[in-house]
Amino acid sequence: MKNLAIAGSAHIHTPNFLKILGKRTDCRVQKIWDHDPARAAKNADILQAATCASPEEIWQDAGIDAVIICSETNRHKDLVLAAAEAGKHLFVEKPLGFSAADAKQMAEAIRKAGVLFQTGYFMRGNPVYQFLKEQIQKGSFGKITRVRHSNCHSGSLKGWFDQDWRWMADPEIAGCGAFGDLGTHSLDLLLWMLGKPSQVTAQTRIVTGRYPGCDESGEALLCYSDGCLASLAAGWVDIASPIQMEISGTEGHAFVMDSQLYLKTDKLPGADGQQPWTDLPAPLPHAFELFLNALHGQAATLVSAKEAALRNIVMEAMYKAAKNNTWETISC
Repeated sequence: MKNLAIAGSAHIHTPNFLKILGKRTDCRVQKIWDHDPARAAKNADILQAATCASPEEIWQDAGIDAVIICSETNRHKDLVLAAAEAGKHLFVEKPLGFSAADAKQMAEAIRKAGVLFQTGYFMRGNPVYQFLKEQIQKGSFGKITRVRHSNCHSGSLKGWFDQDWRWMADPEIAGCGAFGDLGTHSLDLLLWMLGKPSQVTAQTRIVTGRYPGCDESGEALLCYSDGCLASLAAGWVDIASPIQMEISGTEGHAFVMDSQLYLKTDKLPGADGQQPWTDLPAPLPHAFELFLNALHGQAATLVSAKEAALRNIVMEAMYKAAKNNTWETISC
């Protein structure tokens, strides 16, 4: 049995994590802290956990093995640094940092502490993306010329952030708007599959104005030293988003439509691009489940703190490029 604590429960994914925790028999949430006492009490009641007057009660409890941080993003730094110093294993909702500097500082603290770390990039577990990454590594696409990923929904149009999750549409608290919120998942996939780009640029837009000062849509372009161009689209103002990914190379092509993969390459028998490709690996558990499994010694490939920080670095460069209408070099 692993004893857990929750430090901050503001994130929109918190309810799903509570459901997952409620079904596990190998771990138990002992304590919950939130700067909003009512929110802490509500979630503590769901899990039959105790509430804390301050996060120090968690750091000082030697019986707590791991901490789940789902606070507002501008609170991540203080919570993560304290948890790492206390030697607690960490699940931190994405993005890791409010800024690139915060993320790098946290990643270094996590490395020095030697604790397990995971963040919420759950798309990596999708069988389609696992397969595409493998085929890129095997050379099934030849020289890759362009890659595109889109991650969009209608959250702004439907007012998803009007009430409990209002902070997520406030860049002063979240560190970004819609482009960063959803785009970080697309960015994670692109960096996971292709590595670090050399330069990036982007444009963001306020569309409805429902959340003043908050971008609701954006596009970015990533240039790689080998000549590949990658792009990503992300936003909260799309009534549909059927085409999730496209990969084009000199010897292969793939696109993902409505979560189905279409693949054309002479390097795989039957990959004619006409019918959905279904010979895929098994889905991985959700990123949060992988973290809980890893706490019990089960083999799991987690997102490293260094990887999480790089996503912050590149996303910050994209926002800078959008603000100044420039190209930004990724030099880290």
